Amino acid sequence: MDKTNLSVVLHSKGDLRLEHRPIPEPGPNEVLLQMHSVGICGSDVHYWQNGRIGDFVVKKPMVLGHEASGRVVKVGSDVTHLKPGDRVAVEPGVPREMDEFFKSGRYNLSPTIFFCATPPDDGNLCRYYKHSANFCYKLPDNVTFEEGALIEPLSVGIHACRRAGVALGSTVLVCGAGPIGLVCLLAAKAMGASQVVITDLSSERLSMAKELGADFPLEVKREDTAEQLAKKVEGLLGDQPHVTIECTGVQSSVQTAIYATRPGGVVVLVGMGAEMTTVPLLNAAVREVDIRGVFRYCNTWPMAISMLASKKVNVAPLVTHRFPLEQAVQAFETTRQGLGVKVMLKCDENDQNP
Repeated sequence: MDKTNLSVVLHSKGDLRLEHRPIPEPGPNEVLLQMHSVGICGSDVHYWQNGRIGDFVVKKPMVLGHEASGRVVKVGSDVTHLKPGDRVAVEPGVPREMDEFFKSGRYNLSPTIFFCATPPDDGNLCRYYKHSANFCYKLPDNVTFEEGALIEPLSVGIHACRRAGVALGSTVLVCGAGPIGLVCLLAAKAMGASQVVITDLSSERLSMAKELGADFPLEVKREDTAEQLAKKVEGLLGDQPHVTIECTGVQSSVQTAIYATRPGGVVVLVGMGAEMTTVPLLNAAVREVDIRGVFRYCNTWPMAISMLASKKVNVAPLVTHRFPLEQAVQAFETTRQGLGVKVMLKCDENDQNP
């Protein structure tokens, strides 16, 4: 094993460094992982560019990364379900206490939860990383490390579709064809949606959405009003969608989501926008359109692994760029510029394969 642990560390706004840190020792219920593939998320870039997301402020150096998979190299004394050599996907949110949210199965809402690369908790964009064994999931032989890393964003899509009640025959509007919009599309299709409309300003991203199974890619024009866009969606489907999954956080798009959704339908807000957003709330109220929030995910890894292993969902095309860990700053710059869809960092210098 290496003597040092190359890590991608954010010191403060705009100050991203590669550093050698000690290799951690796993506790009784933890495993030490040799990291293999770690995706760069928009939130990682946001912390780098702004030093904070909402109330989460970078006050001390923090290792980035939370979309991850790796190989077990050491297990804690109380770990029985994993052994060295096992390939695992990492769920980055680990409850610290058995509070009411943990007991009710909604541990993602626990105020004290540990979450990779959310201040003050370190992430896993490094050679070696220790994590709770209960939140490491074995990957079947036919699921690659990169697919394992993509379970994290796919989980956002699964959780959003569950919150929305997507079921067999649902019609769905997805606002935004970035990485999260695309995984919401994949999850909706896998969970039974009959037709999906997806919107974006970018024709390139809509082309990717079409390849991934979108029935109606709809290019948004900046001059379109929210009501006009809602009418276009209805025209494509022949009716208003049962469910809208809003993935941009942009005010006009949230307005479109509400106007577009049929009476009695559901709008799920995934995108993070301004704290104060002007929306047609009365329109939603008088039509009994439910507006539901999404915060990360919970209880999604087993379903996601089944989806990937059975080939019901194909996330592989999402990876458009790969960089070795040593080129992390270049990889972050690629993501910041919005090039491609998902940038993957390869942390094992002896295995750069997907």
